[in-house]
Amino acid sequence: MLGASLRRLREERGLTREVAGFHIRASESKISRMELGRVGFKTRDVEDLLTLYGVHDDDERRGLLEMVREANTPGWWHKYGEVLPNWFVTYVGLEEASSVIRTYEVQFVPGLLQTAKYARSVIQLGHPDATETTLDQRVNLRLQRQERLTRKDGPRLWAVIDEAALRRPIGGSATMREQLQHLLEVSTLPNITLQVMPLRYGMHAAEGGAFTILRFPDSDLSDVVYVEQLWGALYLDKREDIDPYLTAMEQLCVESTTPGGTAEILGDLLRET
Repeated sequence: MLGASLRRLREERGLTREVAGFHIRASESKISRMELGRVGFKTRDVEDLLTLYGVHDDDERRGLLEMVREANTPGWWHKYGEVLPNWFVTYVGLEEASSVIRTYEVQFVPGLLQTAKYARSVIQLGHPDATETTLDQRVNLRLQRQERLTRKDGPRLWAVIDEAALRRPIGGSATMREQLQHLLEVSTLPNITLQVMPLRYGMHAAEGGAFTILRFPDSDLSDVVYVEQLWGALYLDKREDIDPYLTAMEQLCVESTTPGGTAEILGDLLRET
């Protein structure tokens, strides 16, 4: 990834993001967004940064500048631009590039594990005035995001779902039965680990709410913590911000069900629904 390469080159020269930003007439935060792939790349900016970082070999520069064109090519999700909030475009791009997705959900089943009917019910809750066409687009976007999970090069998904989310009757009993059955089926896939945080535990390490941790195949690229809010989201990439979420996730995994226990809880809930 271009952003990771630029970060590695900057760190090898011992330069701060502030210095790099000043060199291209930009802020430190823009350099951070460039290195995370959260902003488009201008050829002139990348050329100036490569010069600052001491990259003078023509072939190396050519290869990195070719990555600018590739990075600026719109992803498949941009066709949903009419229904995709700007703050969520960044997340979908990061999710698409990730190799490991670890998520904790307390309110709903994670989007990557939702059935079409369940997803439609959830989306209607947040967008009560949406037209049928808009709802269809939002559901299709969610289902298309799930397709990566079934590919050979797809990411590892490790999800912890609060039991309360599984007991919340979203969309009615038929929709919930279908959703619970779907969770049972996907939990057997080799790249998916599904755990449930039982209600009997009461207080636990993630009382602050839902969050997702994205990890990438390039070791030069730091993890990103995504925390969704009502009309926006936080993207955290600094080590001091990430570590508490990693600790909370590890504790959640210790306290939550084993794969066998997950199947047992899902089976019990199916019989109750």
